[in-house]
Parts: sequence; structure tokens; C-alpha cells
Amino acid sequence: MVELVAMSPCAGILPKSVGGVTLMEVDLGRMTSIAPFAGQQAAFSQIMRDAHGVDFPAPNSTAQSDATRVLWFGRGMALLVGVSPDARLAQYAALTDQTDGWAAVSITGDRIEDILARLVPVDLRSSAFAQGQTCRTLVGHMTASITRTDKDAFLILVFRSMATTLVDELHEAMEAVAARG
Repeated sequence: MVELVAMSPCAGILPKSVGGVTLMEVDLGRMTSIAPFAGQQAAFSQIMRDAHGVDFPAPNSTAQSDATRVLWFGRGMALLVGVSPDARLAQYAALTDQTDGWAAVSITGDRIEDILARLVPVDLRSSAFAQGQTCRTLVGHMTASITRTDKDAFLILVFRSMATTLVDELHEAMEAVAARG
């Protein structure tokens, strides 16, 4: 009989380091998509503040409190990260567990903007994309969520099935930028 073993999306393929840049898998804990029902935004927002200490993020931004992070995830949608949603939210929003559906990686170090510029059609330079900003875009041909988490750090989420492709493409870009010296 085959015995199934739970593995993270990037098990065995990360971490990788090239030229001062490190790519590693991140365990974000519980991830829940939240989409407030029409006409329920005010009640929903109050419960979010009371239960999680954050507001629903504005487009292309994040909200964060102690253990809770909320990423804007598209029009009228956000991704609640790190905690289970308060049960009262289900009265005012559609909640969907996304925990096992995404691969999460962190890329940190020098010249990461140059690396990402090879794969991402969005200006991610710090002058245009500040810490705490997030966007839904492409990395190569993959749909992704990219969030600047620090001056020289980004969080990238892609569908779990694309984890190996993401790592391969980022690693190739890391090597190309490092080779340019």
C-alpha cells in the first residue's frame, strides 16, 4: 500500500542562494480568501477590526497587526494570512480556506528588483512599489501575488502546482543577474 506523506510545495527545491540573493520557502500558516458580500462591508469591517485588529486593505496594499496579515488579492477580495478567520465573518463575507493551494516564497538580498524585472511586468522599484504594497500580476507566465515586505525583500505567492516552475525561473534570473556582476 502506498503511504502518502505531506510535503510543502517547495520541499526539496529550496532554499537557493546566488550572488547575495536568497530564495526560500515561507510557511504563512492558515490562508483564507475573504470577499465581503454586497452591502455588508461596514459590518464586515467592524468585525475585522474587533477580531483581528486590521481593516480590509485598499487596492494594492496590505494591513497587518500582531499575528495577522491581510493582503489585497483582487477587486473586493483579500487574503487573510496567519490566523483562522473569526467565525462571525462568515455572516458578512465568503470565506474560503486557501492554505494548501498556494506556494509562498521569499526573495531577499541585493539586486532583487533587477531579478524580478526579468519576469514581472510591473515596476517593482522601491520608488514605485513601497514596503507593504502588493499586486496581482504575472511572474513569467504564472499568475502571482507579489508583496514588498522590506526594502530588499518580496513575498511571492503562486498556485501550488507552479512551485517548481517559479523556483526554476527565479533561480535562472538570479544566476543571470549575478553573472552580470
